[in-house]
This record gives sequence, structure tokens and C-alpha cells, in this order.
Amino acid sequence: MTPEDTMRLQLALRSRGVTDARVLTAMERVDRSRFVTGTFAPRAFDDVPLPIPGGQTISQPSVVGLMTQALDIQPRDKVLEVGTGTGYQAAILSHLARRVYTVERHRALTRIAQANHQALGLSNITQITGDGSFGLPEQAPFDRILVTAAAEDTPGPLLAQLRIGGSMVLPVGVSDHVQTLIKVTRTDGGYEYDELGPVRFVPLVEGVEHD
Repeated sequence: MTPEDTMRLQLALRSRGVTDARVLTAMERVDRSRFVTGTFAPRAFDDVPLPIPGGQTISQPSVVGLMTQALDIQPRDKVLEVGTGTGYQAAILSHLARRVYTVERHRALTRIAQANHQALGLSNITQITGDGSFGLPEQAPFDRILVTAAAEDTPGPLLAQLRIGGSMVLPVGVSDHVQTLIKVTRTDGGYEYDELGPVRFVPLVEGVEHD
């Protein structure tokens, strides 16, 4: 990642509303080109989503930044990510949180993410192949949950795995339309919902692919 790449990415992030200094620093520390392969590698620092194996996509950096910023992760937080992909978002989360658990339904992508995180020396990430729509009850409750695939409604198991005072950011909506990014905060009395804006993500699919 050259200084020019870093400057271009930081300008794109700021222009889209990513202003949190800790998030910007974390994103500066993670080289997106490591998580993009083949013919798309030269576009790693463009603010666009790009294809990755398994018919999935790596989200555009500004969306990654906005979702991360909305979570307001604190240094002692335990975070669950649903939808690992090649591991880009989890790598950024690892610079902000104490511990990151990330669940991916494609076994091949889990292996890629593990290799990427190991190469970067990110030892506070646990990568798991599984059905992310059910969360990770054995590690609950979580301080923060981030979902990088769109569900038609907020998955109940994920809501139940938020601690009181914790929050979750996820896209919600029909998969072939633009979805809405929402933030859910768990309170003593229930859940509070805030709409953050329109987005487009691949659908959240149940089950595991042993590819």
C-alpha cells in the first residue's frame, strides 16, 4: 500500500462521512489489496465492492468504515462478525476490539481469511465456518455484532446474543433491492432501532458450504 493509495482511500472515506479517528487509523493499517485477488487486485483502493471467491463480495471501504464507525467499538469489546469473506472487515475490527469472532458459511473463504489474518499477525481473531444467522451462542453475550449480509428481518438469535447496552449493525431488506443499514441497541426494556441509510449487500443465507 503506497502513500498515494492511503491518501486516496482516506479522502474517499472522509468524503462519505467516515470521520472517527480510530476507525480511520484502523483502516489505514489494513492493506485491502491483501484481501482482493486476481484481476481485481489493481482496484483494491477504489471505493467500490469487488468480487471474491464463492460468489461473494468484499464491501466498498466507505461502507466498511461507516458500519464500523456506527458500532462505536471500545478497546475491551468482544465483537461478533457474521460473514467473514476474505477477512478484510475482521482485520479492521481487530485493531479496535479486544476479541473478534467471525463466522463464514463458505469453508474455502474461512481458510483464506485465516491465512490473511495469520500473515498480518492478527492473533485476536477467531475464524469459524458455520451458519452465521444463528450467531455464536457459546461465546455470547457480545458487546457488538456486525452482519455483512442482508436479512429480510433482524435475526432473533443475534438479537438474543447482544449484551444489555450492546449494539448491532446490519443491512435489512429484500435481497434483490437496495437494503437499509440499521443499528440495533439492546436496552433494559428491549431494542432500539436506528436507520443509517441505503446499502446493497449479498443476502444472508442459512447453512454451510463445504467448498
